[in-house]
Amino acid sequence: MRLVLAVLFSLVAGGAAAQPVKIRVAYVVPVANWASLLFEKEGLARHQDKSYTFEAVHFQGTPQLITALANNELEIADLAFASFAIAVQNAGMTDLRVIADEFQDGVEGCYTDEYFVLKDGPIQSVEDLKGKVVATNVAGSAVDIILRAMLRKSGMDDRKEQANIDLQHKLGLVKDTIDVRKHADLSIAQQGATRVK
Repeated sequence: MRLVLAVLFSLVAGGAAAQPVKIRVAYVVPVANWASLLFEKEGLARHQDKSYTFEAVHFQGTPQLITALANNELEIADLAFASFAIAVQNAGMTDLRVIADEFQDGVEGCYTDEYFVLKDGPIQSVEDLKGKVVATNVAGSAVDIILRAMLRKSGMDDRKEQANIDLQHKLGLVKDTIDVRKHADLSIAQQGATRVK
């Protein structure tokens, strides 16, 4: 009888002592990436802080998620096409698994990321970017790679003809709100801008 009570007590005590599973999910763009708003409505996550804890972690771009995953600072990362390939091939993260598809760009009939310029500015086409300053969220991100591909497709070498700005590192603007118009001729930001064609 004592043995049965001891086993039951150890099971109850062991279950009570178990810590909730920590789930840290990365996001880059608030609202567009669901982690930033997933549990904002009370009552949706009934087991929050009981069987698991949830933390949305903001990053400037998807390349930094690779380092965070490698250092066990994240459980779930929303990697872009470029950062996923880098994680597998360069960082050797062969155990990554795709568990969801949160964002697809370039899908017919749906919104696609755009690049913006000043409405009354000198840039109205890709060709007008020759020798101009272009800005992305971070080097190596999907929008950065697509921008570089667009420039090369138009016959420009982004390493020679454009001054590319990595907004996070070169300008030191990790959490600051900025007016990109003061620093760049083309940006992914939309403030006071028009689409580039």
